[in-house]
Amino acid sequence: MSTAARREFGAGPLSRIAALVYTLLVVELLLLVCAAPSLVALFALERHVSNLPLVAACTVPLGPALSAALYALYQQRLDLTELHPWRLFWRGYRANLAGSLLVWVPTLLWLTIIAVNLANLSAAGLSGWWAAPLVLVGAGVSVIGVNALVITSLFTFRLRDVVRLAAYFVLRTPVVALGVALLLVAATLLTHATSEAALAALGSVLALALVRGGEPMIAIIREEFTRDRGE
Repeated sequence: MSTAARREFGAGPLSRIAALVYTLLVVELLLLVCAAPSLVALFALERHVSNLPLVAACTVPLGPALSAALYALYQQRLDLTELHPWRLFWRGYRANLAGSLLVWVPTLLWLTIIAVNLANLSAAGLSGWWAAPLVLVGAGVSVIGVNALVITSLFTFRLRDVVRLAAYFVLRTPVVALGVALLLVAATLLTHATSEAALAALGSVLALALVRGGEPMIAIIREEFTRDRGE
């Protein structure tokens, strides 16, 4: 088959849908492989406030795995003749390991502190109205943390610049921030209603939603600040 014929074969709408489904399945499998130790540990933990620090510790490996998924889904062309999601995933995992942990771990730490304080308001002798500002701070930390993970997964910046850009784009692209917030709410409700397994099974879909929803932010960074990481 000639190069032109191969391109034509992989460029139709059905081919693109098939390529997307295949890419999501491969990325999901790799996500589950990387997240397996975390998921096993989470299933073994009782859902209790006292276990919140342990839950945070168990989810540390999920940061680099999600970062690799974001990279693979962003870089992969939906062409049946050029599908290499497994290669892109591991490339992203290696390239983003340190950067994703520098973003992910502090975010988990802040969220754990906020969650513990929320769960112990009465024990600390605080009024119930303190819950509102704590929830708002937690929402802000979550959205900025996710923005930062997307940025560090797709671009090369120093950590302080990643954090600054993540906070800046909450105001510059509020539709992206709103989308992230809604995804986080949906993920939280799904986990609460079912289990961590349900959320893990939709990990690649969540990553794709973050990439697609973050396109306005990604496009501005690519055009105004730097070049994105090519293959």
